[in-house]
Amino acid sequence: MSDSLTSRPQLTVTARQNAESPEELAKRKNIIETESLSLSYGESRALKNITMAIRERVVTAFIGPSGCGKSTFLRCFNRMNDLIDGVTIRGRLWIDGEEAFGPGMDVIELRKKVGMVFQKSNPFPKTIYENIAYGLRVAGIKDKATLDETIEQSLKNAALWEEVKDRLHESALGLSGGQQQRLCIARAIAIRPEIILMDEPASALDPIATGRVEDLILDLKRDFTIVIVTHNMQQAARISDYTAFFYLGELIEYDTTNKIFTNPSKKQTEDYVTGRFG
Repeated sequence: MSDSLTSRPQLTVTARQNAESPEELAKRKNIIETESLSLSYGESRALKNITMAIRERVVTAFIGPSGCGKSTFLRCFNRMNDLIDGVTIRGRLWIDGEEAFGPGMDVIELRKKVGMVFQKSNPFPKTIYENIAYGLRVAGIKDKATLDETIEQSLKNAALWEEVKDRLHESALGLSGGQQQRLCIARAIAIRPEIILMDEPASALDPIATGRVEDLILDLKRDFTIVIVTHNMQQAARISDYTAFFYLGELIEYDTTNKIFTNPSKKQTEDYVTGRFG
């Protein structure tokens, strides 16, 4: 494959111009690490010997066609795959230096450290206030002043406070789709996880709501490590610092987003980001 960009077909996305430099990103410590991680559903192998490291307080995007294993890999980080019958996992996974599949790992504590936002917003059928208070109460926080302060700050961090501050005791189900997704993000960050996993968080939203979620992700990475699965390559280019391309359960290429979208090392990656397949 030629290194000359002039010999390449026109890429369909443009990487962010305001991203941090590779040198700045390289200074961040690794917070998620895998070694030869494989996963099977019964006889079907969904992940094949994936070794990678994700740095803290950056946005890392997983891209690839449907069924390539990116969501399955994401769900390994908080052991959501444990809930599926017939799953076999081999290899190793460390979250902030602790072995996630080790015998001493407390899964509840792991999920406090690794929050998740799903593709479809899933607010509880409770008030806006109680949606966020729920996780805090489970974590042992009962003091009303502390709850009030934490809920307000979480909603501010999720860029939702000004829109809902006068309706905190109304049902969360009355919010728009974009507001519900930001509420779910507020709920996830209220217990102060280190890592936030997002599985297609904007796929069901209109362009305006998508833009708000993307702006929020860029704000949140100052305090959180964010890993996002997306089918939208333009979105990956806009918001991520690193991008990993998956295909048929394998990690094909993983590098800075600028490198993946403007000068990928693998022909298969280039074909995908230029729209030749997928």
